[in-house]
Amino acid sequence: MRYLLSLFCLLPLSLVYAQSPFIPLNQDYYHLIDRYEIRLGRWADQHHSTVKPYNRQAVMQLVDTLENDPDQEISLSPTDRFNINYLRDDSWEWASPQPVKAQFPRVSVAFGQSTDSSATQPVVLRYEEPGNSERPLLGFFYRKKSDFYSVKNKEYDLHINPVVYVGYGRDQVLTDPLYTNTRGIEVRGSIGGKLGFYSYFADNQAYYPKYVQDYGQSYRLTAAGGGSSPGQGVVKLFNNNAADFLEARGYITFNTLKIINVQFGHDRNFFGNGIRSLLLSDNAAPYLFLKLSTRFGKRFQYTNLFTELQNGQVTLSGIELLPQKFTTMHHLSVNISRRVNLGLFEAEVYSRDRFDINYLNPIILYRYVEASRGSADNAFVGLDLKVNAAQHLLFYSQLMLDEFLIKEIRAARGSWTNKIAVQAGLKYIDVLGVPNLDLQGEFNMARPYTYAHKSGQTNYAHFNQPMASPLGANFMEGLGTLRYQNKRLSVNGTFSLMMYGTDPPGRNYGGNVLKDYEERLRDYDNFIGQGRKTITTYTDLRLTYMLKHNLFLEGRYLNRMQDSQYIPDTYKTSIVNVAIRWNAPYRSWVF
Repeated sequence: MRYLLSLFCLLPLSLVYAQSPFIPLNQDYYHLIDRYEIRLGRWADQHHSTVKPYNRQAVMQLVDTLENDPDQEISLSPTDRFNINYLRDDSWEWASPQPVKAQFPRVSVAFGQSTDSSATQPVVLRYEEPGNSERPLLGFFYRKKSDFYSVKNKEYDLHINPVVYVGYGRDQVLTDPLYTNTRGIEVRGSIGGKLGFYSYFADNQAYYPKYVQDYGQSYRLTAAGGGSSPGQGVVKLFNNNAADFLEARGYITFNTLKIINVQFGHDRNFFGNGIRSLLLSDNAAPYLFLKLSTRFGKRFQYTNLFTELQNGQVTLSGIELLPQKFTTMHHLSVNISRRVNLGLFEAEVYSRDRFDINYLNPIILYRYVEASRGSADNAFVGLDLKVNAAQHLLFYSQLMLDEFLIKEIRAARGSWTNKIAVQAGLKYIDVLGVPNLDLQGEFNMARPYTYAHKSGQTNYAHFNQPMASPLGANFMEGLGTLRYQNKRLSVNGTFSLMMYGTDPPGRNYGGNVLKDYEERLRDYDNFIGQGRKTITTYTDLRLTYMLKHNLFLEGRYLNRMQDSQYIPDTYKTSIVNVAIRWNAPYRSWVF
């Protein structure tokens, strides 16, 4: 990545403009933001929601637009007002000051005389900075509702919070209890209002349900501890397959030339509007990246993403390092109209001893670069579409083309080269007029051998975990979520029906993206679900109560039934657990 670092150092830092950190990926939190984009009924300025994570300043602009839209008056429920205040408190350094009002008698004047009326009218006394706590702890901590410690002045802005996630539960097919134990710290802020930064560090121990442990056996590292944990890198196992791992994320960010945002560090990224993403998801571990986001007016946002990934499919000895590989991606988001958005995506995964500077060109088709180099890199193209309708509905879709031949598609012979993934989904808020009852439904499919390549150096995986869907390829699924919120109390349900094919020993039916596609079983007559056909139903019900800002108490019931053509893989289980989360997102693994 040294060429990337050189480019980073040469950027015109003297022309840096104000920039906020980003909101960490969090399905519950992001649902609120997406809900209010739908409620607005059009795309907000400065906010292209297909590209995640979201910028805090842009989210505050969305909230301000929602409350003060000059084109329409939007009715908001008491729970919506609660959520908007929550979002303001959480990003108070970028929120607009709020008016403090008082009621005074209305005075009427007639024929030179004044008479008091019993009616009153609000009068703005002052504007107050959002997020202030009514009772700071020891007068020093929690002066802001969202921050254990914070300070803001002309020189710097700093927010420090502890991170705690403690959970306990039972899986009926396991003897040992389930548990999660996370302790960490989160720091964000800015320097001189121009350079934003974010850092997260946590130590974790967890004992997972059986289905998560089984999933880990397919994607575990063959070196560096030999364990696996969803969304993590190096994991060590102890005490009967319990996982012990460190998690760290961090980046710096700034704006240059006003319209270009630069972000450099370790974290995850996401392209899409669904529960899953078939282009780039947050399923794998954080990775080193450089991201350039260029905004042209209100209609266009162009994102360049350069990453360094790790190939975990090797056996190491001594002091060897995990082999590195690279990806280069770009995504163009276009607001075709006030309610229709189209995205174009292209990516290359390649293996070199260093970053290939030919892929640094931000405005060229990477497929041309690949061909001109005479290489056989792993190329992807895709598109996404979303439509905001009637202030209650959002239609969205994705199409990923890994490899395909038009003549083979026309021939309909089930060629292995037809490596395609498709998504279609719908978000429906305030279902049937019930405030804060939200529904989301989604269909995903990926044909066999999609995302795979010739080796771990070029497949679409990082630390052995897929960069798109956790199901890999050779699958078809329906996903749904149902959410209801009454201020601090939330009820969430996640439902899924998944059909996929797994591999008998020594055979490659195209579901595991880590396997070499040149060892495929056959060239033709391939179909989704081939191999050991498996059908899984998943129901996850969760009750959450927010005790204080970002302090959650929750209970959960999960039922999972797995039916496989391979009888030993057939089982069903029920899982119950309780947890308390403090500045930590809910962790859901649907596979």
